[in-house]
Amino acid sequence: MTPSNKVGLRGGDQVSELTASRLSVYLRCLNALDLADVKTVSSRTLAEQFHLNAAQIRKDLAYFGEFGVRGVGYYVKDLKRHLRVILGLDRGVRVAVVGAGNLGLALADYPGFHREGFEIAALFDVERGKVGRKSRGGVRIVDMTEFRKVIKRENIDIVVLAVPAAAAQDVVNVAVAAGIRALLNFAPGTLKVPRGVKLKNVDLTVSLESLSFFLARGESDEGQD
Repeated sequence: MTPSNKVGLRGGDQVSELTASRLSVYLRCLNALDLADVKTVSSRTLAEQFHLNAAQIRKDLAYFGEFGVRGVGYYVKDLKRHLRVILGLDRGVRVAVVGAGNLGLALADYPGFHREGFEIAALFDVERGKVGRKSRGGVRIVDMTEFRKVIKRENIDIVVLAVPAAAAQDVVNVAVAAGIRALLNFAPGTLKVPRGVKLKNVDLTVSLESLSFFLARGESDEGQD
């Protein structure tokens, strides 16, 4: 059974997962504005510059409070800070990667995670020849037999699966048994999680097939998902 796609708010309200995803997009846009030393921005300007919907921005932000100032718009740094709190990034999120193959090692060493508040605190594998080594970024590879102990010791919040499809469900089961409630899966196929556990799937093959379909049809219209 899969969990609800709703996120709880103050007062018992609910907001869809799509709204939460859009908040992440808004945060990326605000990061770009902040780097450009932009101090304030209106929902209309934000929408026009980044091809968003101004009414949708205002509606999404209204779920969480009043952040705009009449006649000014939004203070970029302040709104960034609010969104980071809403997304839980202010506390720092500790992540473990299972699978120390090419993909797992690349994920463990990706610098963008740290910049956005995610710390790769553990890297696991079952292959004895890999255990004890470190990624280029210095993350030590630990045997899966130590999983539960390390997850507890390192206060891991999210587990990323970079394992073959045949091993993915077993890893999910082990992670859930260790108390993990959030998983990001790069393995193809359908996985099952109990109620109260959130699983996000990233299937690179599906994305490539979608692009292949676009090319095969000879589409001239370009855009983004």
